[in-house]
Amino acid sequence: MASFPPSLVFTVRRKEPTLVLPSKPTPRELKQLSDIDDQEGFRFQVPVIMFYKRKLSMEGEDPVKVIREALAEALVFYYPFAGRLIEGPNRKLVVDCTSEGVLFIEADADIELNQLIGDTIDPGTYLDELLHDVPGSEGILGCPLLLIQVTRFRCGGWAFAIRVNHTMSDAQGLVQFLTTIAEFARGAEGAPSVPPVWQREFLAARQPPSITFQHHEYEQVIDTTPDDNNKSMTHKSFFFGPKEIKAIRSHLSPHHSSTSTRFEVLTAFLWRCRTCALGLDPNKTIRISCIANGRGKHDLHVPRGYYGNVFAFPAAVSRAGMISTSPLEYAVEEVKKAKARMTGEYLRSVADFLVTKGRPLYTVSGNYIVSDTTRVGFDTIDFGWGKPVYGGLARAFPLISFYARFKDNRGEDGTMVLMCLPETAMERFQEELKKMTGEHEDGPFD
Repeated sequence: MASFPPSLVFTVRRKEPTLVLPSKPTPRELKQLSDIDDQEGFRFQVPVIMFYKRKLSMEGEDPVKVIREALAEALVFYYPFAGRLIEGPNRKLVVDCTSEGVLFIEADADIELNQLIGDTIDPGTYLDELLHDVPGSEGILGCPLLLIQVTRFRCGGWAFAIRVNHTMSDAQGLVQFLTTIAEFARGAEGAPSVPPVWQREFLAARQPPSITFQHHEYEQVIDTTPDDNNKSMTHKSFFFGPKEIKAIRSHLSPHHSSTSTRFEVLTAFLWRCRTCALGLDPNKTIRISCIANGRGKHDLHVPRGYYGNVFAFPAAVSRAGMISTSPLEYAVEEVKKAKARMTGEYLRSVADFLVTKGRPLYTVSGNYIVSDTTRVGFDTIDFGWGKPVYGGLARAFPLISFYARFKDNRGEDGTMVLMCLPETAMERFQEELKKMTGEHEDGPFD
């Protein structure tokens, strides 16, 4: 099975949500977000989940109590997370550091961890149980910036799920915060090993703004074709181990295969299968947007400990018919083009563009955004129970897929891809996967 069995029903008993405050007094102040942080496309909530097995040496320790106390300690250093967002002139977002706290839910589920995780995991299908959407908490302004639920399973295993307001942090920034919680959970005292740095002015627009690139990812496109793709969306995840990647590479020439990364090959493959599954007009303009981290770029010196958003998603533009009918290497080259655009200067150009244009949303029509979080570190967060069985994003979005690291039952390391498509398109997508990887009916994409 490649997906979570829909017939599995379980009950989660939740206690009333509470607010966890920093364990010590923190400064009351206003802190501006960067001009990358507060763009329209980041004004949403992102869910992340980690699953932990029972550990004998932690018998008698309650993960709810451990996490709640460690969270309160971590918020002393990351006190902006305990505040609320307000909006200033020109839609500028500012954190009002009120120390009101973050939402926390204690829960118990009448199920065992191994019933949820096998050769694959589909966290999106049961996320609502393991991360309860507290009514009134999902807004961007004036709402808690974090929502956390810790759910204990019958077997002694447990789940840690967190929802973060994306304007506050990217994946790497969130991992830095979670690592701090984990350090306190394991008994550390004093300051975090990586002290957090705010300094959001680091990615403020230049004065005067200087847009030095064409930003295809923000082009406002009027879609004249009828769109049935917002109906009845479904979530699935797909595991790509060495065997699957080898099958995909077999569609490339030896030269293209040897000069293309796993990410480039997998992304081109998914883009092609998704384009075919959606049945797009062959002349429709489509985009692939590859989320690219600015950390480590030689022309962008990101302060150590900075936990804001430091990424862009440069796009390559093509026609749907070219992606669905050309050899796979054509899509691979387009993915490479998108990736190659990302530099520190590109990110600064994005900030200038966003401020000049009023912080617009990314292109929606015909766009597909991919985010590779396999090296970010969600799978290494240790609260005292060891590394998680799965750690990563919990759900894809209609335009956005996430890649996460996962080890299947055979111990094979691979990439878990989270996908969100209309139901009929998801069925066609699975057929395309099977066609391209040579899988039979009992293959991993059923």
